[in-house]
Amino acid sequence: MFNKFNKKRLIVVTSLLLITAVIFTACSSTTTTTTTQPTLTTQPISATTTSLPIVSLTGAGSTFGAPMYTKMFAAYDTLTGIQVNYQAVGSGAGITAITNGTVDFGASDAIMTSAQDAAAQANSGPILAIPTTMGAVAISYNIPSLGNYQLKLTGAVLANIYLKNITYWDDPAITALNPGANLLHTAIAVVHRSDGSGTTFIFTNYLSQISQQWSTQVGNATSVSWPGDLGGSGSAGVAADVQQTPGAIGYIELAYAIQNKMPVALMQNSSGNYIAPSLTSASAAADGVSLPANTLVMITNSSNPDAYPIVGFTWLLVYQNQNDHVKGQEMVNLLWWMLNSGQQYCAPLTYPTLPATAVTIAEAEINSIIYNGQPLQHN
Repeated sequence: MFNKFNKKRLIVVTSLLLITAVIFTACSSTTTTTTTQPTLTTQPISATTTSLPIVSLTGAGSTFGAPMYTKMFAAYDTLTGIQVNYQAVGSGAGITAITNGTVDFGASDAIMTSAQDAAAQANSGPILAIPTTMGAVAISYNIPSLGNYQLKLTGAVLANIYLKNITYWDDPAITALNPGANLLHTAIAVVHRSDGSGTTFIFTNYLSQISQQWSTQVGNATSVSWPGDLGGSGSAGVAADVQQTPGAIGYIELAYAIQNKMPVALMQNSSGNYIAPSLTSASAAADGVSLPANTLVMITNSSNPDAYPIVGFTWLLVYQNQNDHVKGQEMVNLLWWMLNSGQQYCAPLTYPTLPATAVTIAEAEINSIIYNGQPLQHN
């Protein structure tokens, strides 16, 4: 009996072991199936994923805003991977380039003439001028005998210097403004822009308001018939000519004067105050100005008693009707960023941030940019 009992126990135990093995095998098979399932479902998704095309944008124009544009575009590239290739060739060349469609945007500190606007519209439709900042046109000079003394000038005297009515630094009109200054009988070398220039447009706009003779004989434009002396290409060229020529005087965007450690004149404003070009005095020039719907307005000779008198906006010029969807979208994204986050790069380079009213108007302009009849929404 003992052997029979043991035999029965052995059969039962063996049966239980077999059942356990079957269950374990089934569970293992189920587990394997569920763990491999995610791999099977993710493969088709990764195989069909595509990246949006990366494009670059091209622009040309203003040397007035070039230091700020260089900084902004480098920061935007780091942030987005979108390269903006910008050539500082002067506002006149920038207007020509966007009119001819050889760039994605132009840059100008000058308001396009009616003829230029008509030519652009005939090519690709309406041009929008998007303001990006303002800037002061500084009057720099090379008068070693002055030392650290800061020269004072009025608009009338400055106009007469550029008209060649005043030709020596010790002229009574200059010494009367600067009593005690060591002004020698040194010939004044007048330096101007040789290229079509928005800085020239701002400068001659100011002189045309101050001097009837200037307004009649020379006028206000990106290129004028200068009464004489030296021509420099771009703001950098004018700055270099002034630095290299004793007795010289020239007009340049303030950032160039600061970067090159060049002295700048105190200019008398419409209130009779002598004001240095600065971030604060340039910003004051736009205070109280009523901006039109396209922001195309000159703000020279401001009535604000704290304003520097030779200040202007600078604009990016873009076609309202974009002919490339991807580039048009990136252009809209760039413009929106420049109006908002990009404004942080203005002040460190002594460019004022845009007034809130100008930003609001400019945003409405950007929202009007279209491709194939449909608005391009900024990201």
